[in-house]
Amino acid sequence: MLRSLFAVLMVFLALSAPIRAQEVIALNPDIEATISGQFDAFRADDPAAAWDFASPNIQGLFGTPDNFARMVEQGYPMVWSPGTVEFVDLQSFGGVLIQRVQVIDEAGTAHYLGYQMVETDGGWRINGVQLLPAPDVAA
Repeated sequence: MLRSLFAVLMVFLALSAPIRAQEVIALNPDIEATISGQFDAFRADDPAAAWDFASPNIQGLFGTPDNFARMVEQGYPMVWSPGTVEFVDLQSFGGVLIQRVQVIDEAGTAHYLGYQMVETDGGWRINGVQLLPAPDVAA
């Protein structure tokens, strides 16, 4: 009996863990403004302005706006030269906020990005970007 109860409890915990780990929360206009501001800076070919939207961790990692710009241009061309940008949703993973963004590049290809956001004394800053798999589309 105790063994069966333990097994049921383990299944329940396993099924509920993803629900607790990932929570979709209300979109945040300040977070969207931060990400949009960085896209606008890249569109204007202004690496110094784009740098201002990066978190202190990212700034410490790359050291200068030019190093940061080279990394974005080479590693994230859809961010460096975006076409259209759409904010999908904001998720919390154990307190870490990830803003999902769809970027349609100039060639018309869709890219899905996860922007990790941190709140600083200067407002919201981008603490990293990850390429995400395209969402499943029901037929």
